[in-house]
Amino acid sequence: MEEVSMREYFLILGKRVWMIVLITAISIAVSGVLSYFVLEPQYQTFTTLMVGKPKEYQNYDQKLDYNEVLLNQKLVTTYGELVKSRVVTDEVINNLGLDLSYKDFAEKVSVNLVKDTEIIKIEVTDKDPKLAAVIANETAQVFMKHVKDIMMVENVQIIDEARVPEMPVKPRPKMNMAIAGVLGLMISIFLVFLLEYLDNTIKTPEDIERYLGLPVIGTIPKLED
Repeated sequence: MEEVSMREYFLILGKRVWMIVLITAISIAVSGVLSYFVLEPQYQTFTTLMVGKPKEYQNYDQKLDYNEVLLNQKLVTTYGELVKSRVVTDEVINNLGLDLSYKDFAEKVSVNLVKDTEIIKIEVTDKDPKLAAVIANETAQVFMKHVKDIMMVENVQIIDEARVPEMPVKPRPKMNMAIAGVLGLMISIFLVFLLEYLDNTIKTPEDIERYLGLPVIGTIPKLED
């Protein structure tokens, strides 16, 4: 029974294989056109900062004990919120002369806290790779200035400055086309089985025996005019 069922599945797919190929090809083509010619490329870069012990304590004890590490890790969370604050954002926008609102800026800039470390990662995504690097570096500088003004300490250091990215992070045409091809294949197969389910016409002698329960005595060949 299982072999017969599998055979029937393949027969159903074979009858409308043109539909499967067509829908899959259209899905890949549409995805390729959108990825290569419609969607604007977006570039991403980042700068990393490390929260260290305040300068006034550095000469007091050269060893960084466990409590100080925990304190710095807690400061990372606080500083992460400060990076995203409106006071930092507005100053970066003004310094660079950007025509952006706070909301638009927040969509370009993300702040990630590296788990169980004292590192803050500022990521910037923009269609202009040079501007993305400039925004990331300026955000780091403005943030460090406000840490000094607000916290009265200089315990943040830049580990890596943002570099101008060479390759866009999105769109990814090949990946998009592959995903579109898989989705197109799945949708087309679903439509094939749906049409087969909705089709209640009798086309073959096997259909007569299966659906009507009547034996086929003979067939009349189609005569050409």
